[in-house]
Amino acid sequence: MSTPDRSLVPAAPWLSIVGIGEDGLAGLGEEAKAAISRADIVFGGARHLELADTAIRGERCGWLSPFERSVEAVLAVRGRPAVVLASGDPFFYGVGVTLSRRIPRAEMRVFPAPSAFSLAASRMGWALQDAVCLSLHGRPIDLIRPHLHPGSRILALTSDSDGPAALAALLAESGFGRSTLTVLEALGGARERTSSQQAKTFALADADMLNVCAVEVSADETARILAYTPGLDDALFEHDGQITKREVRALSLSALAPKRGELLWDVGGGSGSIGIEWMLADPSLRAIAIEGHSDRAARIRRNAQNFGVPGLVVVEGTAPAALEGLAAPDAIFIGGGGSEAGVMAAALAGLKPGGRLVANAVTTEMEAVLLSRHARLGGSLIRIDIARASPVGQMTGWRPAMPVTQWSWVKPAKQFEDQQ
Repeated sequence: MSTPDRSLVPAAPWLSIVGIGEDGLAGLGEEAKAAISRADIVFGGARHLELADTAIRGERCGWLSPFERSVEAVLAVRGRPAVVLASGDPFFYGVGVTLSRRIPRAEMRVFPAPSAFSLAASRMGWALQDAVCLSLHGRPIDLIRPHLHPGSRILALTSDSDGPAALAALLAESGFGRSTLTVLEALGGARERTSSQQAKTFALADADMLNVCAVEVSADETARILAYTPGLDDALFEHDGQITKREVRALSLSALAPKRGELLWDVGGGSGSIGIEWMLADPSLRAIAIEGHSDRAARIRRNAQNFGVPGLVVVEGTAPAALEGLAAPDAIFIGGGGSEAGVMAAALAGLKPGGRLVANAVTTEMEAVLLSRHARLGGSLIRIDIARASPVGQMTGWRPAMPVTQWSWVKPAKQFEDQQ
């Protein structure tokens, strides 16, 4: 066994990540200030470098675009005393998270400052652990939608001076116009300012670039509230009839059993309802919707935005060809097109070992496919019959929906091609 070249391994931490607030050096401890003064090179944004100006003795290096170039620049000085300046807590939506993916923790020292969320909670008098802390900095503002529940308290870090107005507009058009929106600007510095308004009458033209919005959510009668349980109201989705109905959707999501960080293929996406509710279950979940009709693909994207999961990926194309080259999924849902030649075989082959496949059938052709696969591979086979009360003349009777046959199956760890 070869012996590692210890000359390439720093003997002690060489990188200091220093969280700095709007109060600059005055808010730093002696060790953090000493690290800045000793550094051969100091990395940071222009504002951070200016805040630490009088303590910097070495070379200054502003952030590069794209940011990956800056990460490479930091790695290039490995072993030399270096400092990265960050906003507040570097490991709460901060640069420390990015750097730790490339630099071992033993090679760095971290000096965190209070995060913008901590400062905002202290100004509002809110229990930080009870508030939703959400970064919308460089991210879609729609991410706030799943958190809009009456009585919720949300701390949202925005991207720029236009962020508060954009957030107020989203609240108003979603039925949360009565919510109180407090804009906390330049927290911790001489320019700190706080102002509160109702979202529906919001007017603040000169917000500071550095701001956190504190939202006390209040709902109107028409508010679009996304329940926490699966099986959301069909009326919340834009669709043309191609949608897995709420009761069947709830049972399907239960069978798909999402777990942290997993990826779903939603084959025959339709309205995107399965992929959307999969992603709503946890922020770590990802989904790819495969849809062959361009109008439905566009509809899926709109639904994903309106449900606050804009990260849902839509692939326009028809399975099985559209499945080629996609990242291997942990779970697959087949709601449409599963009876077409090669679709089921491609899905089974693409699924990760230990992954779950759930397929629904309303046609006899698709049901025949599921019965055949169940006979060969096992799994669970259920029939879902639902009837809804509806008018019969002046009375009420039960009107049955089309029955659904559902096959759910877990792919074994060992190869199974010979069973297909």
